[in-house]
Amino acid sequence: MAVHRPESNFAPSLWGDQFINHFSDSKVIEKYSKAVEVLKNDVRSMITATETKMIDTMNLIDTLERLGVSYHFEHEIEEKLQQFFHLNTNYHDDEAYDLYTVALHFRLFRQHGHRISTEIFGKWRDVNGEFKESIKSDAKGMLSLYEASYLRTHGETILDDALALTMATLKSMVPNLGSPLKRQVEHALVQPLHLGIPRVEARSYIAVYEEEENKSETLIKFAKLDFNLLQMLHKEELQQVSRWWKELGLISKLPYARDRIVECYFWAMAVHHEPQYSHSRTRLAKAIVMSSVLDDTYDAYGTIEELEVFTEAIQRWDDGEISRLPEYMRPFYKAILELYITFDEELAKEGRSYASHYAIEGLKELARGYFEEAKWILEEGNLPSFEEYLKIGLITSTYGYAVPSLFMGIGSTQKEDFEWLSEKPKIFVATLIKGRLLDDIGSYEFETKRGQLAIGIESYMKENDVTKEEAMAKFMELCTNAWRDTNEEMLRPSCYKSRDLLMLILNYDRVTYVTYKDKEDGYTQPEKVLKPHILALLVDAFEV
Repeated sequence: MAVHRPESNFAPSLWGDQFINHFSDSKVIEKYSKAVEVLKNDVRSMITATETKMIDTMNLIDTLERLGVSYHFEHEIEEKLQQFFHLNTNYHDDEAYDLYTVALHFRLFRQHGHRISTEIFGKWRDVNGEFKESIKSDAKGMLSLYEASYLRTHGETILDDALALTMATLKSMVPNLGSPLKRQVEHALVQPLHLGIPRVEARSYIAVYEEEENKSETLIKFAKLDFNLLQMLHKEELQQVSRWWKELGLISKLPYARDRIVECYFWAMAVHHEPQYSHSRTRLAKAIVMSSVLDDTYDAYGTIEELEVFTEAIQRWDDGEISRLPEYMRPFYKAILELYITFDEELAKEGRSYASHYAIEGLKELARGYFEEAKWILEEGNLPSFEEYLKIGLITSTYGYAVPSLFMGIGSTQKEDFEWLSEKPKIFVATLIKGRLLDDIGSYEFETKRGQLAIGIESYMKENDVTKEEAMAKFMELCTNAWRDTNEEMLRPSCYKSRDLLMLILNYDRVTYVTYKDKEDGYTQPEKVLKPHILALLVDAFEV
C-alpha cells in the first residue's frame, strides 16, 4: 500500500557552495588587526577623557554601540554609565537636556539595566498627563523618544502613549525630512533599534553615520576595519560549518528537509558576534540545523507509525535503536548521536561535561512535542484547545532546546545557569512565547498554501470565533506583553546575576523578531528577509 506523506516542496538553499570556497588571507587579517588595535586605543581615550561633558560622553557611547564596536570597551562604558546614573542629573530644569538627549539617556540607561524612571519625560507633558503639542515639530526628539519607548515595561502607559504618538508623527513627517535624518526615520519605522539584530543594525548605521555633520573620521575608520575583520572570522566559521554539513550529506538522503545551514549560522552569529564566542557559534549553528531537520521529519514527511518509533529512539538516545528505525531515518539519528559525542568530547576538555545533558534533554522534549503536534495533524484531525496547543507549542518553538544549546557553547556557563534555565524563568518563558507566536503568524500563509493545518491560529480562531486577522492581532498583543516581561527582567536587580547570559537571550528574541516580522517566514523562505542581511554581514565588506 502506498504511504501518503505531506508535501514539503521547500525551496533549495540559496547559497550552494559559495561559503565552502571561501579563502582567508592571513596577511590582510594581520594588517587589519594591527590597525584596529591602534584605533582602539584612540577611541578608549575618547571614552575615558575626564574633561568631556556627560552629554558628549553619552552621545559617544550611543554612537559606539550603534556602530557595533562597543564590545571592545564594555568595562569603560559600564563604569561611565554607573557614574552618570548616580549623578542625580537635573533633567527637568537644565535647557541642555532637550527631548532628543533625555530620551537617548533613558534608552541607554535602560539598555544597560539601570532602572531609570519615566518621570524623566515630565517636562514635555501637560496638566492632563498628555504629551504637549509642541514636541511634534521636533523630528530628532521624536525619533529618540520613539526608540526609547520600546524599552517599556508593564504599566508604563506614558511610553505606550509615546510610541503611538511618535509612530504617527514620524510617518507624517517623513516626506518633508532631509537626509540623513529621513533615512534614519524610515529605517526606524520598519525596524526599531531595540528589536533589531545588533550586527545588522551596526552595518546599516555605519553608512548613516558617514552622512552626519559631526561625524568622527576615526570612528568611521575604526568601525569599518573592525566590521571587516569580524566578517573574516565569521566567514571562516561559516566555511567550517558548511563543509561539515556537506560532508554529512543529510540533504541528499532526506530531500524533504530544508537546506538552511547558512541561515542557521546567521542565527548563531546574530545572537553573539564577538570573537570570543567562535566555538559557541559553530556549535549553535549545528544544533539549530539538527532541530530544523527534526521539525521537517515530523512536519513534512514522517507517518505516525514512523514518528512514534523515532520519538522513542530519541528518548532512549542509544545507537542500538538504529536498526529499529525506518531506513531513511537512520542516517539522521546516527548524525544526531555523533554530533553530541563530539560536543561531549570538546566539553570534557573544558571541564564542562555536564553542559550537553541539558541540550539533549531539550531535544528529547522537542521530539515529544513534535510528535504530539503530528498526532493532531495526521491522526486525530481535531483541533486542540488553544491552551492545550500553547502548552505544546511553547516546546515546539524549539527555544527550550536552542537556548541550552547556546549556553552549552559559552565557556563561562556553570551548572547553576542551566538549572536556572530549566526552571523556566520569566525572561525565558517570554522568549518561548515570542518564538512560538511570531513563527505561527509568519508561517501561516505558507502552511495553509501547502494544505497543512496551522494549528495555533486555527485553534484560536475556532475557540474565540474570530477571523485570522483578529487571531494574529491577539498573537501580536501577547508578543508585545512578552517584550514587556523581557524588558523588566533585563533591569537590575533582576532575578539573575549574569547580564551577559540575559543579553544572549534578548538577542535570540531579536533574531526571531527580524526573521518572522511582517507575517513572513524568513527562515523557510529566506530570499526576501534573511538573504539581504546575510549578504550584508557575510559577503559585502567595507572599502577601507
